Amino acid sequence: MIIQFTPSVTAEEKSNINQSVTSLGYKSTEVKTQSGHYLVGIGKKEFDLRTLGYMPGIKDIHRVSDDYKLVSRKWKVGRSQLNLGDGVVIGEGNLSIMAGPCSIESEEQVALTLQHLKDNEVRIMRGGVFKPRSSPYAFRGMGVEGLKLWHKQAKAAGIKIITEVMQVSQIAEMYDYVDVFQVGARNTQNFNLLDELGRVDKPVMIKRGISGTIEELLYSAEYVFSAGNEKLILCERGIRTYEKASRNTMDINAIPILKEKSHLPVVADPSHGIGIREFVEPVALATLMAGADGIIYETHQQPEKAASDGQQTLDFAESTALIQKLKKTYTFLHSL
Repeated sequence: MIIQFTPSVTAEEKSNINQSVTSLGYKSTEVKTQSGHYLVGIGKKEFDLRTLGYMPGIKDIHRVSDDYKLVSRKWKVGRSQLNLGDGVVIGEGNLSIMAGPCSIESEEQVALTLQHLKDNEVRIMRGGVFKPRSSPYAFRGMGVEGLKLWHKQAKAAGIKIITEVMQVSQIAEMYDYVDVFQVGARNTQNFNLLDELGRVDKPVMIKRGISGTIEELLYSAEYVFSAGNEKLILCERGIRTYEKASRNTMDINAIPILKEKSHLPVVADPSHGIGIREFVEPVALATLMAGADGIIYETHQQPEKAASDGQQTLDFAESTALIQKLKKTYTFLHSL
């Protein structure tokens, strides 16, 4: 169960509620976030919710059978939205497009990408400054200094930044220069990192693990929420299967399933999902048709010369065409 406390709940009221919950044989955990104050009860005994609902200090009480309770849609009827400020909102009723290079490489590259995004009215730029690479000899990013130069230009352009954080020690040094922290596929079950991101007041986008299940992605989001941060986005980015024709297998099925199971926004990453440049556009459009709230993909002024992931990165002309088609598709879907 999930109990929502009233904003004015007192310590005595919380204590009384907690005692009542534990007396039913439930384990209780208090969770306080930027937006709410909750008590999560874990147990199997059936009881009438009205036996608790009358108690002072309770705003609402919900029965949630899912083990990932706070991110479950079973207690929250409305879908969550994330307001990044300056009119940038992620979630139901908004098409969020996030585009940029796999890796931040130079000031010139950042300037060119920002201009491309401005020309196409895209308000969020993606890019990596710490890159987890399969080979230790590959380009691994410009680090915090690269993030700082990127942030300076992005702020002047009115564009938000989403970038990957790889370890707990990076959070504090990145905090002032990031609008959305991204948890990459390799870190989806780095529970120390998830716990720490639960203690920051910045949105977090969690990508599905390389071979992760939908349920495991929801559990990862639950870690962040239960630690105090409910500003969350789920990202389907394809999974590793026995198929070798593409980099990953884009699980489009996951998008409507995630939206049915969770109230959180769901974003799709077609670049990693298929890993082949000429197929990024149709896969992106398919994920939008499946219900994605946003698309995150890779674009570079010269993909052939990109420091990483050039084979799945659109050039600016291809990116412009995709943005136009995404907007038309989204408008069509919402006119039905």
